[in-house]
Amino acid sequence: MTAQTDRFVHDRLPPREQWPELRYDLPELEIPDQVNLVEELLDKAQAKGFADRPMLRSPKLVLTYAEAKERVDRIAQVLTQDLGLVPGNRVLLRGGNSIGMALAWLAVVKAGLVAVASMPLLRARELGDIIGKSQPTVALCDARLLDELQLAQREHPVLQTIVPFNLMNEPGSLAVRAAQKDGRFTACPTAADDIALMAFTSGTTGKPKAAVHTHRDVLAGCEAWPRHVLKATPDDIVMGSPPLAFTFGLGGLLVFPMWAGASVYFPDIPYTPEAMVKLINEVGATLCYTAPTFYRQMAPFARQHGVPTLRICVSAGEGLPDATRQLWKDATGIEMLDGIGATEMFHIFISSAGSEVRRGAIGKVVPGYTAKVVDDDGKEVPRGTVGKLAVIGPTGCRYLDDARQANYVKAGWNYPGDAFMQDTDGYFFYQARADDMIITAGYNVGGPEVEDALLKHPAVAECGVIGKPDDERGMIVKAFVVLKPGHAADAAMVKALQDHVKATIAPFKYPREIEFTPACRGPRPASSSDSN
Repeated sequence: MTAQTDRFVHDRLPPREQWPELRYDLPELEIPDQVNLVEELLDKAQAKGFADRPMLRSPKLVLTYAEAKERVDRIAQVLTQDLGLVPGNRVLLRGGNSIGMALAWLAVVKAGLVAVASMPLLRARELGDIIGKSQPTVALCDARLLDELQLAQREHPVLQTIVPFNLMNEPGSLAVRAAQKDGRFTACPTAADDIALMAFTSGTTGKPKAAVHTHRDVLAGCEAWPRHVLKATPDDIVMGSPPLAFTFGLGGLLVFPMWAGASVYFPDIPYTPEAMVKLINEVGATLCYTAPTFYRQMAPFARQHGVPTLRICVSAGEGLPDATRQLWKDATGIEMLDGIGATEMFHIFISSAGSEVRRGAIGKVVPGYTAKVVDDDGKEVPRGTVGKLAVIGPTGCRYLDDARQANYVKAGWNYPGDAFMQDTDGYFFYQARADDMIITAGYNVGGPEVEDALLKHPAVAECGVIGKPDDERGMIVKAFVVLKPGHAADAAMVKALQDHVKATIAPFKYPREIEFTPACRGPRPASSSDSN
């Protein structure tokens, strides 16, 4: 029976006939009908022998599973006792990868609330879209990221309370409030099909879509790719760059290590390729997650310094060129583990590791899932033929109150929007995105959203945005711009437009290359590429 008395999310799920078929074909996928995923992964750590093992690491702090549980329970008490939240309420989470962000996410879900994590680079307008869709009354926000959230709050008064974290001694901060609690908190007795999280993903229209995942989804995700492909152990120390606000980062840098009894290291400085290689060696990291772009940039430093403790390197978030895989293998001796997943599916569903790797292929379907390549009518095409990828398994797409559900799920199958080819041995080869999403350095960027930002500049008359292939980033955002009369198509204008986009939406979405079209009047059209 559901424990979530606030039915906001449940009541806005798609009609049942638009749901994906969910299959639990393996014994390990038989999740109990009543389960709280944080209770399962954290509270039961003691029974699994993990209580005194490290769980969360940073340069200044190491928390064991038992210590992390106590802190999570104190935060959960603040959420339910001080802030009066009830199961099913949404809580916005805003922060980079840190112990504070991890503890906050776990506390929200353990209390039966719905975690709505947001990217730390998002601006007020983008945060406003998320608030408008999810209707949270409370936000937990890294104190260093308050400004944009406070701007969004002014336009969305439904967000009544913002509690800062990563502040140790400030009155009203999460740490001070939690320190006043006794740490005695019993996990909310959620049903397996109660909602654990809403993960926002940009669509090709630029309007955010909220993919909804249950406690069952997350635990089923743990029993699929991590069990059968990744095979992490309690001795692993995990590092990586994907944000916890991405399901790729949430799984790889929090949930999956907990399932294995491993630990995660969060740095207190931004990663650079050289810094990540040095930290891998300083920390003794054994497992790394990042995008192909970063592995390419890390390779010369890995060759220079070595990475003797590293044993598993996971690549996802964008297509992995075979040249990058071989470059990394030549530098480190490690065969990179590739995979494709989706926010809508929670995590990776096609992947292969070690001796199962085939050059140029992402891999085979992960046990627990079924995948096929189909034509426009959903009919499977012959092996060796390019078509659309369709997937079915223990997780699937359910958008919150969004007509685009019908585009993603058809006849029970999930259509992630990718073009693939499958060979006679069952290996899947990625071809391209089936829509106009631009995937750059692991980030998804909707072209229309960038166009909208550019059109807000007073000098822009018309524009169009595409993804352009790029050796370093996989793709870059390129804009074609027609200027209004009286504006010079020069390098200064390129920089002005780039700076404008960075200030309007998340900076990683800005066009690294701008070409002024011949329709522009005035000086000879110019183009410029920004490599920063």
